[in-house]
Amino acid sequence: MHTPKFLQHLRTNVRSIQTLVETELLPLPEALLNGKPAPERWSALECVEHLNRYCRYYNPALARALRHPAAARAEVQYSWLGRKSLDMVRPGSRKQHKTVKHMNPAGSLLTVAVLQEFLQHQKQLAALLQQAATADLNRKAVPVEFFRLLKLRTGEALEFVVLHEQRHVQQALRDVRQAQEAAL
Repeated sequence: MHTPKFLQHLRTNVRSIQTLVETELLPLPEALLNGKPAPERWSALECVEHLNRYCRYYNPALARALRHPAAARAEVQYSWLGRKSLDMVRPGSRKQHKTVKHMNPAGSLLTVAVLQEFLQHQKQLAALLQQAATADLNRKAVPVEFFRLLKLRTGEALEFVVLHEQRHVQQALRDVRQAQEAAL
């Protein structure tokens, strides 16, 4: 995909994620946001806290990768690792994956501050996507969070973050609906 179209697509998705959180989750009572559809599942706030933990790592890593402007290539390219990582987090994928322990928020005491923090991360991500227009998105510059010797290309990492957020925001919305149904 051409770099400008790729970045516009990601920016549109980030705005959509922000809107969903602001309109569908933020107005809900905290008790509902902490409700779990099943004991082994995450609540909506746990889903978003999981994303916050990833944002705390990836937003600064992306900022470092984008710090050095370069001539952008016309096409965003993918490595084997990038394709595999993206396939794992695509929102349409029904396959569940275990998360690493320090990224698992299960059992955390959470408040709506989790949503507010997430929205701040989204503003940072939107700014990073603007900055990415002057970067080489095919440069391997972003260490994978759980195994930092491996690096994603900058474009892959940007797409990974957005797809991962879409997946878990959709999960949070499903969890809220299921918690509402269980309460009836």
